[in-house]
Amino acid sequence: MKPLLQVPVTEVAALRALLAEALAGGPAVWPVPAAEPAGAEPAAATAPTPVAEVGDGVAVVVETSGSTAAPKRVLLSADALRASAEASAAVLGGHGRWLLALPGHYIAGVQVLVRGIVTGTPPAAMPPGEPFTAEGFAAATARLMRLRDALPRYTSLVPVQLARVVGAAEADPSGDLARDLGRYAAILVGGQRVDPALVDRAAALGARVVRTYGSSETAGGCVYDGRPLPGVLARTVDGELELGGPTLADGYLDDPARTEAAFATDAAGLRWYRTGDLGSIDAEGVLRVRGRADDVITSGGVKVVLGEVERAVQGVPAFADAVAVAVPDPVWGERVAIVVSATADPGSDALAALRTATDAAGLPPAARPVLVLRPPAGELPRLASGKPDRVAASALARAAVSNGGDAPNTMSGWHARNPSA
Repeated sequence: MKPLLQVPVTEVAALRALLAEALAGGPAVWPVPAAEPAGAEPAAATAPTPVAEVGDGVAVVVETSGSTAAPKRVLLSADALRASAEASAAVLGGHGRWLLALPGHYIAGVQVLVRGIVTGTPPAAMPPGEPFTAEGFAAATARLMRLRDALPRYTSLVPVQLARVVGAAEADPSGDLARDLGRYAAILVGGQRVDPALVDRAAALGARVVRTYGSSETAGGCVYDGRPLPGVLARTVDGELELGGPTLADGYLDDPARTEAAFATDAAGLRWYRTGDLGSIDAEGVLRVRGRADDVITSGGVKVVLGEVERAVQGVPAFADAVAVAVPDPVWGERVAIVVSATADPGSDALAALRTATDAAGLPPAARPVLVLRPPAGELPRLASGKPDRVAASALARAAVSNGGDAPNTMSGWHARNPSA
């Protein structure tokens, strides 16, 4: 056993140094968000805090975002982290220099630091603890591109960050940001589904976007553009995606019940992680995610995958960030509601357009949305990671239904009692 040290992610240099020690067999590291309130002066660097003991093979503990359930504390070995870094480099075209644009307490941020440790090339970093802005990203990217070496440049973002950067580049009359985006050998984007239209806009600026799929339990993204990284295994069991290979986590800190539920060993001795995602793998080995297994609702006796509804409606103008949630109905049991930011006015025919989109996607009539909701603040509720806060979005929709579907922040009425819906 060895100590587990909590380290604030605002102390990037200290975090990187301790991660390097952890990869070499030293104390394990648990990166945590800054304790200071936004806008406060950063506190003086302090000694990392021992909070527990973990197995000798553990290098890092990462707390999951909790977008759909209570957060989990994932145990990652040095071998899993290194395997992920090497597999990523093999697919991207070699090791390089990275820009750290995500907080270091998320697995994507940890992996940027690990990749730099593996190759001995410290990453550039956006100011830790400050909100992400396109302007800050542009300045950090410019600094990264000015470094005098021939290494390829990479960064890792979540979709909401990419959208802000692409929008800023499109509006930049100098063209500097677009030029620098095109100089990245790859921009990894993951954490949630990426709108294909956003990827096309980035490509039009010269950027190479690589869509990643994975989780903290797989040491980050382990499937790039639908294809598993070298050494990563993928299969489906009763429609649920399972992943295996050298990047798998050891389990969860002090939570054997969750560990047993999420990880399994087959008759051949291979360990598998049950992702909780529904999906398929085609004859060429390309993986497709349909949605969360726990986001399947039964409406009028028909099973509806909310992830598939989301994919369909996100192609409707002004609905690129839409979230599909379930709301109760006395006749159908549950129906689908859509929560969307008020970034654009979708017009009075929004509900009809969404229903047309779900029909065109081949989804059953039970998948047709019955309610469109804009949050009171105008912005879709999000977690600190940038992912939609589905719990908050669901609560907003259910509150609207309890008010009769005519709350002032809804864009359309409640139609679940229409038998033709």
